[in-house]
Amino acid sequence: MSFWKKLSTVALTAVIGVSTFSGAQAANRPTSMSPNAMVTTPHYLATAAALKTLEDGGNAVDAAITAASTLAVVYPHYTTIGGDNFWLIYNAKTKELKALNGSGRAGEKATLDYYKNKGYEKIPSRGYESANTVPGVVSGWWEAYNYAHKSMGNNKLQWNRLLEPAIGYAENGYPVSPNQVYWTKYATDPTDNDLKNLQRFDEFRKTFLKPNGDLYAAGEILKQKDLANTLRIIAKKGADGFYKGEVAKKIVADMKANGGLLTLKDFEKHTSTWAEPIIVDYRGYKAYNVPPNSQGMASLSILNVLNNFDLKSMGEGTPDYYHTIVEATKQSFADRDKWLTDPAFVDIPVDELLSKQHGKDLAARIDMKQAAKSVEPLDPKGDTTWFGIVDKDGNAVSIIQSHYFDWGSGIVAKDTGVLLQNRGSYFSLDSKHINHLEPGKRTFHTINPAMLFKGDKPYLLYGTQGGEGQPQTQAALVTRIIDFGFSVQDAIEAPRWLHGRNWGSASNNLKVESRIPQEVLDELIKRGHPVEKLEAAYTDAMGQSGAILIDPKTNVKFGGADPRGEGAAMGY
Repeated sequence: MSFWKKLSTVALTAVIGVSTFSGAQAANRPTSMSPNAMVTTPHYLATAAALKTLEDGGNAVDAAITAASTLAVVYPHYTTIGGDNFWLIYNAKTKELKALNGSGRAGEKATLDYYKNKGYEKIPSRGYESANTVPGVVSGWWEAYNYAHKSMGNNKLQWNRLLEPAIGYAENGYPVSPNQVYWTKYATDPTDNDLKNLQRFDEFRKTFLKPNGDLYAAGEILKQKDLANTLRIIAKKGADGFYKGEVAKKIVADMKANGGLLTLKDFEKHTSTWAEPIIVDYRGYKAYNVPPNSQGMASLSILNVLNNFDLKSMGEGTPDYYHTIVEATKQSFADRDKWLTDPAFVDIPVDELLSKQHGKDLAARIDMKQAAKSVEPLDPKGDTTWFGIVDKDGNAVSIIQSHYFDWGSGIVAKDTGVLLQNRGSYFSLDSKHINHLEPGKRTFHTINPAMLFKGDKPYLLYGTQGGEGQPQTQAALVTRIIDFGFSVQDAIEAPRWLHGRNWGSASNNLKVESRIPQEVLDELIKRGHPVEKLEAAYTDAMGQSGAILIDPKTNVKFGGADPRGEGAAMGY
């Protein structure tokens, strides 16, 4: 019996108690607990597949690759092998934490002049010209796999075994989730020819819609034969099978035939890169994230500012609590928007921006009685999958994988099944902008995975989907768990907010879930916050988060998954 077929029992177990649609009106799931290992992902099939990898003797990196590849099949509106990823990997054997940047660079033909000569004021959000960066996902998997098998001391499972569930779901099909139905309907709105109406792209229509053009209903089986073939090549040949062989040739041929910019040289030159994680202190814990070109520095900056406020005395869920975090976010985003781009092109003063003194300086700018008006964020949107894994040996992975907008560029490269990202559409065409387009450059990335250490070991793995909301939700999780003692699941389910834009929204305000009491909202409005109360009690406009807490005394792992999505946290 194949590995993929063996998943059925585990997958059925994972489904129990899982909310099937973001926006559910009730949650209250228990926190999952396990003495050995824990997995949390935003889709229950990916959780089940990763857990099976652990049970079969794989390490945390192996399980992360299984989860990542499975998500690239069963959650295509959020992530595909045509996107990017970032990793934090804790090696229990060497006791070191490493950051891995699996994001792609702009192609050699992606220049300011190219877009300006065509009359563009900004890079298109969809279509072939939006897919101007090399997909980094597969190189991230491959680099992490080789590192783990050389240094973690556990190489029981081979590379091809890790991709078996993804290949199985692509070849034999998977039940379309309610979340995918919603975002397919959203993306095929025929009234919007810029961001939506993706059925205008032939391969997208052939891949994700029925032959007659209808949407798949929840529970109907969707197969991706071309993607299965591509994954088989990767399973056999590793990253070279994607970047230096027939897959790259097919992608480039399709790009060339339709006005795209990526070349074979772009694919052949691509590499993922290792880096030192960035760090700030938070209440005696060490908060880690990945360095630029990720916005991880903004997530840490918020915590660095909050160190200067006694949140516990304010009380969780009070007007002061929300006001303080929102104002800290504004100050941190101002730094982010001034500096964030590819550090290979700009010397970014990360150490200074995350210093304790700078945190104090930013905190001093916050007026507790009045919301700041002049500090406005940019408007990155995004669709993402964060997931976390801890194995029985204590190895830990916090990873995030994305293709930017829902459905990325909307372009499925012909005969490959690879849905390409549009991350490069975030480059600026203004040559004076810090994040302006240049060949070989990595763009500003919203995605950032996080870990919190207690002493010298991982204590909390956490992260979320949600573009502009990621640093804000990370701050919510950390403050609720560390400052207020929430359980992992309670911290995930607690009411959330979003300062700025997400999910293609037109408003740049303070969106809040409806469970926040009206008297709290009234006080925030009084202080000058442009509050928009959403109808939903739980909405994926706030992203889909997850977390794993490791008890340093008992070594029990506590895992949580977000009711705003379709994930599950499971251990053994």
